[in-house]
Amino acid sequence: MAAGGGGSWKVAYADFVTAMMALFLVLWLTSQDQRIKEAVQRAFTNPFSSVTKASVGIIPTKDTQAVKSHEGNFDSASAVELSMLRRINEDLIKAIQTEPDEEEPIKLEMTPDGMRITVFDRARKPVFEAGTAQLTQYGTWVFSTVAWQIARYKAFIVELEGHTEAGFKPGRENYGVWELSADRALIARRKLLQSGVGDEQVREVHGFGDTMPMTGIDPADEKNRRVTVLLRVGSLKRK
Repeated sequence: MAAGGGGSWKVAYADFVTAMMALFLVLWLTSQDQRIKEAVQRAFTNPFSSVTKASVGIIPTKDTQAVKSHEGNFDSASAVELSMLRRINEDLIKAIQTEPDEEEPIKLEMTPDGMRITVFDRARKPVFEAGTAQLTQYGTWVFSTVAWQIARYKAFIVELEGHTEAGFKPGRENYGVWELSADRALIARRKLLQSGVGDEQVREVHGFGDTMPMTGIDPADEKNRRVTVLLRVGSLKRK
């Protein structure tokens, strides 16, 4: 036998150890709760998220994360539904992270009857191809991420609104801001359904053109180019 022979068993043993480690990882993952599984999934499927930033600047992590019920607000919401909204809030903050010098991609706001999730279509990081209702790769990921969170809680009614800024021209004949805003809201609806939101949850889809600029924002500012997903507390029974 040649000198140094017999080392092939070491290679085989190394392969065996690697396979066992992979098996243990799979077994560990299958025993974890859904939240951890989803976090691992996002780590592999999300090429846009920072892994070092604790907060995304979507909403402040102090005070506003705690949803407080006061007179006139959430009269129809149960403690369970409020807990669900808090969880969606917190998990979206963790899922969609931005670098410190980037503008917020989405904005979360608590409303008297649920939550408003506003997705901005910014020139530097668009969610739609310019002047169209076609999602960019980034836009597909953003709406899929929003959908994954909503799909975990089937108790909410979903409404979608499309908006544009004043003076925006899609560049197509007989196709203006009303058509564009409505089409973008419809495309967002389709992506939510493809990513797990129930068809029975989505009740309304609206296109408002440039008629509803954000409060305190110049009507011509690109921040008004957005799609809003409204989560409402209410019965899912259709009339």
